[in-house]
Amino acid sequence: MTTPFSHEPGAPTGAAPPPGCPAHGLGPGGLRRYYGPEVENDIVGLNEKLRAEHGSVAPVLLHGDVPAWLVLGHSENLHVTRTPSQFSRDSRRWRALQDGSVGPEHPLAPIFTYQPVCVFADGATHERQRGAITDSMGRIDTRGVRRHINRFSNRLVNDFCLKGSADIVSQFAEHLPMMVMCAIFGMPEEYDDRLVQAARDMTRGTETAVTSNAYVVGVLTGLVERRRGARESDFASWLVEHPAHMSDIEVIEHLRLTLIAAYESTANLIANVIRMVLTDPRFRARLSGGHMTVPEAVEQTLWDEPPFSAVFGRWAVGDTELGGKRIKAGDAMLISIAGANSDPAVRPDLNAGMEGNRAHLAFSGGPHECPGQDIGRAIADVGVDALLMRLPDLELAVDESELRWMGNIMSRHLTELPVKFAPSPQQEIDDEPMTAMAARSGPRNDWEISSPAPGTPARPTTAPETATPPAAGTEPVAEIPPQRVQGTTGRLWQAVSAWWKGY
Repeated sequence: MTTPFSHEPGAPTGAAPPPGCPAHGLGPGGLRRYYGPEVENDIVGLNEKLRAEHGSVAPVLLHGDVPAWLVLGHSENLHVTRTPSQFSRDSRRWRALQDGSVGPEHPLAPIFTYQPVCVFADGATHERQRGAITDSMGRIDTRGVRRHINRFSNRLVNDFCLKGSADIVSQFAEHLPMMVMCAIFGMPEEYDDRLVQAARDMTRGTETAVTSNAYVVGVLTGLVERRRGARESDFASWLVEHPAHMSDIEVIEHLRLTLIAAYESTANLIANVIRMVLTDPRFRARLSGGHMTVPEAVEQTLWDEPPFSAVFGRWAVGDTELGGKRIKAGDAMLISIAGANSDPAVRPDLNAGMEGNRAHLAFSGGPHECPGQDIGRAIADVGVDALLMRLPDLELAVDESELRWMGNIMSRHLTELPVKFAPSPQQEIDDEPMTAMAARSGPRNDWEISSPAPGTPARPTTAPETATPPAAGTEPVAEIPPQRVQGTTGRLWQAVSAWWKGY
């Protein structure tokens, strides 16, 4: 078995063919470039070309023709994400970074540059930092947050319901997640158009991305400084006081990570759900006829149009084999969420409904699976439901072929979603102040509002694991808090419990 990378990092690449050239998508060694127009315009089609040519693991070239592996198979993606001993999240292992083939000026530098946060960590460091995040999320009052999501949704609809037209992306989908996250963090007064624009801009690699990032960091720094002096019942305070003893820098960086990940993914998810409702008659008929719930519509969208198309990356700890390909130590792995979700091994018929099936990888998997996925689901569930309740005659205002996306290797999102509807009166929104986010009876995990599939067994979750004390002679680490990472059985029990309680 041989590696297909005849072009290694640091080797001369020659001049890239000009845009429009038939060979524009091919680089040295005949490998496909996983950047540029083809990725931006048709990432699904490109994934299928690569699957047909190479199978479940395909060699590709990133910006600058730097080699990487695109993992397309569902089971292969699960193996990579669940086996940190073989595939680490620490980007400092990347051979191309070590030999200088990529550097701070690389277009993907904001994504792969190492930071002292849990997404770049493995082992005890990851457990400590991730534990602070999951424990703090477990303290959120889910009923209270749902109430605020509904209020925020109706407030946004009030801004355009009299006009009979709107752009769902810029007037609804991009604002609702930021309003909710600011409330959860404990800074509702910080929500404004500038914060929304900065959060969107800092992930696009624009000339103003650095300035936008600085603005977001400045806002979060002020919040942490206030919470060091006076704790409240909010997410920022819980991170500050957590027994993981996070430094101010750690708290700020994890707040930024949580905010941007939740904002970007949920804004995309809301826009994609509404687009599917407006463009797929069968989808809308099933939803309107009661054969599909809004949460089920959200799950179907997570299969068909995940908020993140891919996640970069993992790095091989040593020489290994994956999907019949020889992987070398220091190789970069690109997790293809869209590719895994369309793997014929799990979806032989892409037109078949996937309601009730959460085997998709929209939130990744393994130790780094998104800890805030149920918050994102709740924002999308309640927000979409509120919008369709207020504007039941919502229609697409342009032909579907006119819709445009902005894309890259990580994600693609609608630039606009113009809609029309019969003008309707504004709804009176109470002036209820922001209530405490803390649950009154301890941690709760009842974000689910969809009913379980008939015949689903009800089984309790497993007890949380406890930290193992360090071996004699080793350097002590900060206390590692118990984790609340739950498997499929635990989530099924949550669904049964939430359905039984009526929310």
